[in-house]
Amino acid sequence: MKIIDLSLPIDEKAFEVHKVGIERVTHKAGVEKFNRVIMGKTILGKIKYALGRRIIKKEQLPDEEFLSLEIVHAPVHIGTHLDYSFHYGSKSENRASKTSDEIPLEYCYQNGVKLDLRHKKPNEVIKALDIESALAKINYQLKSLDIVLLHTGADKLYGGADYFSNYPGVDPSAIDYLLDKGIKIFGVDTMGIDRPYRFMLKEFLETSDPKTFYPAHFYGRKREFIHIERLANLEKLPDSGFKIICFPIRIKNTGAAWARVVAII
Repeated sequence: MKIIDLSLPIDEKAFEVHKVGIERVTHKAGVEKFNRVIMGKTILGKIKYALGRRIIKKEQLPDEEFLSLEIVHAPVHIGTHLDYSFHYGSKSENRASKTSDEIPLEYCYQNGVKLDLRHKKPNEVIKALDIESALAKINYQLKSLDIVLLHTGADKLYGGADYFSNYPGVDPSAIDYLLDKGIKIFGVDTMGIDRPYRFMLKEFLETSDPKTFYPAHFYGRKREFIHIERLANLEKLPDSGFKIICFPIRIKNTGAAWARVVAII
């Protein structure tokens, strides 16, 4: 058995549109952090702490170290993650949209298939015909609940500004095609399923046509689907014959959740 990591990290040093911060409390500083938090729970404790009193002193601990602690401040759309219908709108298929903690777990451990779409350019969209053509090239027929991975190669741009401006989008016709085949989850190695802002927003401002602005995401209001964004390392996979595991972190009432997505061959 071989396990391939298909996930990108949450990295405060990588270029991101939204602010990402990781507070890192070292082993040495952890002793002081512990005292400050525990003693800060009461007014008397706060006074004692301010006067220099401590519950635990570093000299009392092995190597004068406590435990490390990392506190992550990041949107749920940073790093590899699953989007569900609540992200797309308040309603999907004329009923209340579902949140990431409601993603059926049986959808998240299924056979995977990789489709090579590296020829698609950043200002283009992946259409139903592209999906059909990619399937024909590998002689594969989709089965219900397959997890379909769209390989564009855009993950190689991660860490810089180009990651947010050079990738193809996904057309609603492609989403329809997959859903009609019984697919519940599809994934992309791009930062989103709609075209980059430099194309999408420019077109929307020029035409005022709502169909040009987040068409793939907003399509989730018409038909319910789950998709994975920010996949990586798809070039390491065969076309088929592998399992995908993409269980989302259980966060209450969010439109997306981080996931450590892996392939098992």
